[in-house]
Amino acid sequence: MHAKKIATTQDKLGLFRIKELVLIKPSFEEQNEIVRRVESLFAYADRLEARYSNARAQVEKLTPSLLAKAFRGELVPQDPNDEPASELLARIAAARSTDKPVKTRQSSRAKTTPSSQKG
Repeated sequence: MHAKKIATTQDKLGLFRIKELVLIKPSFEEQNEIVRRVESLFAYADRLEARYSNARAQVEKLTPSLLAKAFRGELVPQDPNDEPASELLARIAAARSTDKPVKTRQSSRAKTTPSSQKG
């Protein structure tokens, strides 16, 4: 038994077939309106791209200065009652040397409630 071949592409497209195609084109006024809208959308896209480039340049300038301010503690008002970082680090080092875990605040999610301990 021979396999049947099915063509999925056509080598040539004859003029008689092209003449059979029904092509509907919009009126000249409608074509002009389509062109006007497309040009308007391209102009809008250009404006958006310019705004994006400007914003990106500002972010690239802002990031290093923002990090510098964060390390200097200038982003939020400082509480004078907070212990200095050097004391906190000394306390952590002392706790590690005695193998005691450092007391930290436990988040509300990490806390267990009596209802979650039920079996």
